Amino acid sequence: MSNEATESTESTGLTPEQRLEAPTTHLVDAGIATIHDMATLRACVVYENVNQQRVRILRRLEKRAEEIRTQKE
Repeated sequence: MSNEATESTESTGLTPEQRLEAPTTHLVDAGIATIHDMATLRACVVYENVNQQRVRILRRLEKRAEEIRTQKE
């Protein structure tokens, strides 16, 4: 895992696996909603692409990226 992903995990306490492999879709959605920085988001996209490649999750991550970008403007 990249240093960027490790740093984002340290600040939140959740790994991409914990965010995206939760037992219910509500918890997965909550894991995505609580991403507040692009480093964490990128780590989650990498994790999803390597492991599951679920289109719904990738679309939700894309939407969250747009929300983060908008907040920074």
